[in-house]
Amino acid sequence: MSTPGEQQVHTFSTTFPSGTINTRYLLYLPRAYDAQPEKRWPFILFLHGAGERGNNPALVASQGLPKLLRDQRDFPFIVLSPQCVSGSYWHTDTLATMLAEAMGEYRIDTERIYLTGLSLGGFGTWAMAIAHPQRFAAIAPICGGGDPNAVCRIKHVPVWTFHGARDTIVPIESTERMVDALKKCGGHVLFTVYPEAGHDSWTQTYANPQLYEWFLQWRRGEAHLS
Repeated sequence: MSTPGEQQVHTFSTTFPSGTINTRYLLYLPRAYDAQPEKRWPFILFLHGAGERGNNPALVASQGLPKLLRDQRDFPFIVLSPQCVSGSYWHTDTLATMLAEAMGEYRIDTERIYLTGLSLGGFGTWAMAIAHPQRFAAIAPICGGGDPNAVCRIKHVPVWTFHGARDTIVPIESTERMVDALKKCGGHVLFTVYPEAGHDSWTQTYANPQLYEWFLQWRRGEAHLS
């Protein structure tokens, strides 16, 4: 069990016919988690970028939302931040299994489960939502991309996506394609472009309280409410 108000390291084991894979992750519980034993909390699944892959969870805490939580001890969400192994990508089946275990272990409000990630994790965010379109109340992919031919599977899921106009690592067109396809099928999507930003469009995004306020206005299945 994690100590409320602190981000702590845990290990999740997944068994396949070929063997067992151990995934390390950071877990944050709100400071009031123990003091309010009847309360179910909103939940964020955070997916990091390529530079944070490996076997050292401190890398995960160096960027994005986990970095914010490292320095800010009071945050009104349960946050799970897994670490992708070196040289690999985000696997939606593994993430879904981790999420199911977390839902059984912690007091998570299953109507308020949110998904976000940056760069490689931005791609993972699109992919995870498309693979499990009924699971998330809202998603926020940052400087990512995905399959525009499949994105209509999440037309009912509110999306707020972000990209830097000067990104040379993941060109902004990768997000534009997803946004255009989602709009064509009636999806609920907001698109924020930072005109002067390069690849790092996540630092200012995760530092913006409006992102978390936006998350909290959504519950599963409420995409077209104002």
